[in-house]
Amino acid sequence: MENHHLISKAHNAVLQYVEAQQYKGYDPYDTLNSSWPFHWLGKWGSVLAIQFQKRNPINIRKLLGIKKDYNPKAMGLFLHSYSLLTRKNEAYKAKADEMFQWLLEHRTKGYDDYCWGYNFDWASPVKYLKAFSPTIVVSGFVAKGVFEYYKSTQNPQALKVLESIGQFVWNCLERTEDETGICISYSTKAKDACYNASMLGAELYAKLFHLTGKEKYKSRAIAIANFTVARQHSDGHWKYSIDVNTGKERHQVDFHQGYVLDSLQAVVQYAERKPAYIAAINKGLQYYRNEQFFDSGKSKWRVPKVWPVEIHNQSQGIITFSRLSDYDENHKAFANTVAQWTINNMQHRRGYFFYKKYPLYSIKTPFIRWGQAWMLLALTELMQE
Repeated sequence: MENHHLISKAHNAVLQYVEAQQYKGYDPYDTLNSSWPFHWLGKWGSVLAIQFQKRNPINIRKLLGIKKDYNPKAMGLFLHSYSLLTRKNEAYKAKADEMFQWLLEHRTKGYDDYCWGYNFDWASPVKYLKAFSPTIVVSGFVAKGVFEYYKSTQNPQALKVLESIGQFVWNCLERTEDETGICISYSTKAKDACYNASMLGAELYAKLFHLTGKEKYKSRAIAIANFTVARQHSDGHWKYSIDVNTGKERHQVDFHQGYVLDSLQAVVQYAERKPAYIAAINKGLQYYRNEQFFDSGKSKWRVPKVWPVEIHNQSQGIITFSRLSDYDENHKAFANTVAQWTINNMQHRRGYFFYKKYPLYSIKTPFIRWGQAWMLLALTELMQE
């Protein structure tokens, strides 16, 4: 009872915080929204500016001319939360309707179908995406919210939007195909193979099959899931991505493990209960629990690196262990343990959650997407369970 009260109080506090902020805020990757011309320093100027800001414990965004803004992925996550809350309290439906309409009005322009991207330019050593350039990640998480909104409201427009997102993913994103299956590219700008991103496509098509009964969606979901399951390592983990030309994988094991597990479970739930999928989930969950988290509920940053503790790792742990609690009777209790540790160590008295916690200091910038939207969803799902 005490733990339930703690979680309920934390949930109300972060909900009040995001509503007071009117769902606008900063993002770890919003540096290129600055009025400073970092691109004048060449490709690496933009990349290094973003990386510096991610690690800077002092929020200097006002000095850089960066304004709080709406983030389409955050709005999709908020839609997801409000849609779940609507099932327990009809008073939340107005907010869910508001989020849904916002997303319709702020889709990425220039495409026939619904799609979304981040509200900032994003630069890495290998890729540069302009603001609102659509990706499967942003569109996929919006789709999760729209799916829950449809389940809660039966708004027929939501189903049309989901099918439209499916059209965008299939028609506008390149695919890698081999004897194991299909991998959907991350963005419209390059052909690549990122497991967690592609699995959002599998999840979307599984849900579309569930809602429409159209076999093409089921076959797509299975083909995409097969590609990723085939690349699970013997201990249960997935790397982040693979270079399909060289076969070399990028090692990054963190909250993306939870992403893959969530999406694979959605394929099992809504499209195909293959024994190979169940086995992959069980093995992946065991790795995620034992290697990503301490018994206290604190997560590692990127296995095997312990520090910093990052809010997105914490929120994803709550979500995955809640959603997949049927696979192990201990998972639900552990989701509560993760939530309790996070609330006690990373929630500010004003309600928002910190970005990163180091042994001697914390980065307390209240990022609207990375911290608040994810923790609101995590605590909402935990309370729903």
